[in-house]
Amino acid sequence: MKYKVLLIAMLAFIYVSCGSKVESDLHDHESDPVEDEHGHAHENVKIQLTAYSDNFELFAEADPFVVGQKSNVLSHFSNMPDFSPLENASVTIRLTVNGKIAIQKLSGPTRKGIYSFNLKPAFAGNGELLFDIRTEDGEFQVMVENVEVFADGHDAIHKAEEVELPTTNVVAFTKEQSWKIDFATEETKQEAFGQVIKTMAQVQPAPGDEILVSAKTNGIVGFLSNEILEGKNVSAGDKLFSISGKGLADNNSELRFAEAKSNYEKEKSNYDRLKELAKDKIVSDKELAIALNQYENVKAIYDNLNINFSASGQSVNSPMTGFVNQLFVQNGQYVEAGQPIVCISQNKSLLLHAEVQQKYASILGQINSANIRTSNDNRTYSLEQLNGKVLSFGRNTNTDNYMIPVNLQIDNANNFVPGSFVEVYLKTITNSLALTIPKSALLEEQGNFFVFVQITPELFEKREVKLGASDGLKTEIIKGISHGDRVVTKGAVLIKLAQSTGTLDAHSGHVH
Repeated sequence: MKYKVLLIAMLAFIYVSCGSKVESDLHDHESDPVEDEHGHAHENVKIQLTAYSDNFELFAEADPFVVGQKSNVLSHFSNMPDFSPLENASVTIRLTVNGKIAIQKLSGPTRKGIYSFNLKPAFAGNGELLFDIRTEDGEFQVMVENVEVFADGHDAIHKAEEVELPTTNVVAFTKEQSWKIDFATEETKQEAFGQVIKTMAQVQPAPGDEILVSAKTNGIVGFLSNEILEGKNVSAGDKLFSISGKGLADNNSELRFAEAKSNYEKEKSNYDRLKELAKDKIVSDKELAIALNQYENVKAIYDNLNINFSASGQSVNSPMTGFVNQLFVQNGQYVEAGQPIVCISQNKSLLLHAEVQQKYASILGQINSANIRTSNDNRTYSLEQLNGKVLSFGRNTNTDNYMIPVNLQIDNANNFVPGSFVEVYLKTITNSLALTIPKSALLEEQGNFFVFVQITPELFEKREVKLGASDGLKTEIIKGISHGDRVVTKGAVLIKLAQSTGTLDAHSGHVH
């Protein structure tokens, strides 16, 4: 399985790499090599611009901005948060310096996600580059601050050349490549990160989410349908079984029902007769009261039997809408009153029963959340995603089990099977902060862990990191990266393959 996953990843990388060659024509700028005032040509001298908004990532490579000279701004726009290429949008670029604006509008991309602008600044100074983006969803802006426009081409070129990017352990991965895979980056964060208790929990039906139906009389069970099977959906009131005492010498429910019905009809007739005679004072009030008492007694007995029984015995109905979770009887089996017959479940709410070591007893009261990882699909959910809560934790142990129980309740996300086990990361309240990244950003090599740190949206540096605690979704980083670094959280394995194959020059970006 391991080699199959690696083969798929390598094929995906080859596809991405080959695809990028087809699109390389876009990266040949229309502008000629920049020459300084001394006539020296400086080919491929570019400045790189990166900016983020809530909706977009911008990565642009531009000629240094010089007064009176045309500068090409090759701009790549990615939608956030899925980092897909921007399509079907008009974009206006504005370079503002000292109140003077150089502007150009493109009604659509030069190619999917790519807009190629040409600006000719009129004034030197420090300004800002503003992109107005108009899509079907509305109007948005992305701004790049501290953009310098030079009066002299020689100064502009040498200023651009002074920018040094890392050259060791880096790999280039173009936007066109990242657009073809499941790719994302994210800034590291300082956030509250308390002690995490990792354990296993058994998935159980939540209290009140299932009902056990029992026999109310002795008799023989009869299935009313051949489709009464475990997993069968049922509605409240559906008839499932009958329990008949027909033929039984003792505790014959049919006989008791028939006797109760006969007594009821007899006493009702007698009471109705005396009530008419009492109108003419033929019988006394005392006689009528005695008849009423006898009638009410037998009526109570009959009504009680009539609710749960008929002439054919007890009718067992589903008490709620759900499904047959478990059958405890077979067709034709003899049961006694109180014996379980069937369990009906809704499976909407679930109980996670976990057990932790005694050494954590002092912090169990600080547990306020959890992350749950399923084994069937290797997905991790937060307790908040599942509308869950911490129900209780144990205060003591017993002779049969020296572990301390912790119970959580969650909504069933259709990925949880009662009776199965899941991994649980119990999270405690804390005031301390830790540097964290998504667990998906980590790559392991021979027991060491690495991440790819973004230098630019097309250049990534591989760094080794030292790990702290993990809550199943986030991992604490003790050493290797800093607060505010942007790391690759999706697609890191393909960037690793790009570095391993050596097919991409670590110093290359677009071909200009």
